[in-house]
Amino acid sequence: MSPPSRRLQTKPVITCLKTFLISYSLIFWCTGVILLAVGVWGKVSLEAYLALASDESTNAPYVLIGTGATIVIFGLFGCFATCRGSPWMLKLYAMFLTLVFLAELVAGVSGFIFRHEIKAKLGVAYKNAVKNYNSTDSVSAAVDVIQRTLHCCGVENYTDWNSTDYFKDKGIPVSCCLDNSKCSPESLKDMSLAEKEVYTTGCFTLVTTVMESNLGIIAGISFGIAFFQLIGIFLSCCLSRYITNNQYEMV
Repeated sequence: MSPPSRRLQTKPVITCLKTFLISYSLIFWCTGVILLAVGVWGKVSLEAYLALASDESTNAPYVLIGTGATIVIFGLFGCFATCRGSPWMLKLYAMFLTLVFLAELVAGVSGFIFRHEIKAKLGVAYKNAVKNYNSTDSVSAAVDVIQRTLHCCGVENYTDWNSTDYFKDKGIPVSCCLDNSKCSPESLKDMSLAEKEVYTTGCFTLVTTVMESNLGIIAGISFGIAFFQLIGIFLSCCLSRYITNNQYEMV
């Protein structure tokens, strides 16, 4: 049993650690809410984009939703464990933060290392989508959404449609038009006339250019979020140790 004087001296330290850990847990909880919101938004708004990728990639919104929900639950658990001052709960919270840190670190490193392979796969998927475009299936609908949203046409540029079966029958898709009211079927079937009436920039070129120009920022934010977990791990372990060593109990 620690002397009363020692317990009085360590009580402010424990109170300080608890304050910091509760603040951290609330921030951690907010990141979970953001991930959850982004996952729901991605499922609702970006389903057309995901339809171009493989079946595995279409699970991305569900991964974000699941991760966000888990972080929300453990964020609340961290606040509860801190307020109660339970050493085993704090250790469990620290273990969870460690798992989150390792998962984010592995995901970030893997994404950076295999970025060229990911880019290549997306390129192949989009080229196949354009090649097999028929204006009726979900993949073709995804191509239309991307072209309208990003104001682009084709893979590298609008002339990519010239080698497709769809172009031989109906010309360039209407989703490439700068103004639908000015796009005539005749001009869409003639590359020289279509140049003035459709977007000329390729969609894949546009997307990859934006991604590559912001790769450093994305990597910095990702690793910053990952290492943010180390603060929670440190605070949880310190608080658990102080409570255990000094037999401190919340009233």
